[in-house]
Amino acid sequence: MQIEVTAAGPGAERLWRDALAGGQLTLPFCRACGRAHFFPRVICPHCGSNAIELRPASGRGTVYSTTVVRRKPDEGGDYNVALIDFAEGPRMMSRVDGIAPAAVAIGMAVEAKIVTEADGPLVLFHPAGQRPEVEGK
Repeated sequence: MQIEVTAAGPGAERLWRDALAGGQLTLPFCRACGRAHFFPRVICPHCGSNAIELRPASGRGTVYSTTVVRRKPDEGGDYNVALIDFAEGPRMMSRVDGIAPAAVAIGMAVEAKIVTEADGPLVLFHPAGQRPEVEGK
């Protein structure tokens, strides 16, 4: 599935979120230079072209950076915030679930999963090769 992004259409972010809501993780690709980018936008940040389309993403990535956000247990406990480099090139801020927040390590291979929370669908990651828990909360 490829979705063309145009300035006259509903907007790159809206198209990306609609695909996500449908269970499809996509990334914006530029047809002019062939590079992927994130966040979704109608102009390529690499070459300035407006020839953008959303293509299915592999969901594979590597932890570039991570930190632990400390919270009291009654407020949900600690969680991590990580920068993930997709195999396709772009970097996304997200969380790595399924392991202790302090166990997330730079260079760790991860895989994306789509979960639905109160605000809608979002992309989280889990260690590669680990079965993600039931999606949705």
